[in-house]
Amino acid sequence: MENYDVKILLAFGESISGKDEFYKWLLSNGYPELAALSSAIRGSNEASAWLMKNGFPQLAALDSAIDENPKAYDWLIDHHFNLLAHFADACQDKPQAILWFEQNNLKIFNLLAQKIKTFRDNQYFDYHKIHF
Repeated sequence: MENYDVKILLAFGESISGKDEFYKWLLSNGYPELAALSSAIRGSNEASAWLMKNGFPQLAALDSAIDENPKAYDWLIDHHFNLLAHFADACQDKPQAILWFEQNNLKIFNLLAQKIKTFRDNQYFDYHKIHF
């Protein structure tokens, strides 16, 4: 995710907040994987399956790691997706991850993590998504 322009990540964040115009913008401007990740974070099993089927297992694993699935988290680490593992930790409000993003001048990820945490804290989810 570190390869996306900040404006793309901001659009992703707005789509997590439920703003359909940003979700549609991601879809129509070449970022279907971020639209799918947004949907997966918002609870769509179909979006998680789409990520797996279309070559984005790291984003499906991120979604599950945010849900505190230890196998998904370990999969991210084992496959060298360390930034995504830090991001999953930041979404769970873990201070060391938040500090890591601050120290590495990646503050956008703390903003996104807070949006995800706020959304998830106010939702009920099925934690039986894709198994890693």
